[in-house]
Amino acid sequence: MMEPDARELQVKEKKEVTASSEQTQTGLVYTPEVDIFETEQALTLLADMPGVTPENLSIDLREDVLTLSGNTVPAQSPSEEPLVIEYGVGKYYRQFTLSEMIDQTKITAVIKDGVLRLTLPKIEKASPRKITVSAG
Repeated sequence: MMEPDARELQVKEKKEVTASSEQTQTGLVYTPEVDIFETEQALTLLADMPGVTPENLSIDLREDVLTLSGNTVPAQSPSEEPLVIEYGVGKYYRQFTLSEMIDQTKITAVIKDGVLRLTLPKIEKASPRKITVSAG
């Protein structure tokens, strides 16, 4: 098993979201469940964020901390009155610490069917090569 320092992405332990200041909006805050896959070229992170649209999603990267934040809005039909409402409405929030092995300039994100897919490419290693010396 790898040491935590050697990992490309460190998942912060789930905990109740607390802030040094008070929230300006009321409502629930959810921690999206994630799956993380690794290849030699990249890490792929899948986060469940049902009800979040690209317009309501924010992905922020500051000082090696990747922050996912999204809002859901209640689905309403103007012509129908709801009988049962089980769908959770609120905010999604999760943070990850990236290592220097991730090429932060090439991270891509796509959200489809309530699943956010982040591709975190690894930095290309310098390949060995022979340097030609010319007479000056």
